[in-house]
Amino acid sequence: MKAQDIVIRPIITEKSMAGNAEKKYTFEVCKDANKIEIAKAVEELFGVKVQKVNTLNVRGKLRRQGRYEGYTRSWKKAVVTLTEGSKTIEFFESMI
Repeated sequence: MKAQDIVIRPIITEKSMAGNAEKKYTFEVCKDANKIEIAKAVEELFGVKVQKVNTLNVRGKLRRQGRYEGYTRSWKKAVVTLTEGSKTIEFFESMI
């Protein structure tokens, strides 16, 4: 898989942006990707050094629209921590 296929999109929420001070960045990633592949993809895309990767699977939630109901899609989230000497990711710096 290519790096663009592994990292799908950044997660821009209030809670995820609070981690930027400690160089923790949150991404939606491919369900099949493991921590090593995610670390290599982030290093390749953004030119940073990754210290560790924490992943979790987000289950789809039940949603209703009138009398119809269904589930949102399930997806995988990765919290990437960068090393001390690494530069920051410029995309997230513009969001603050």
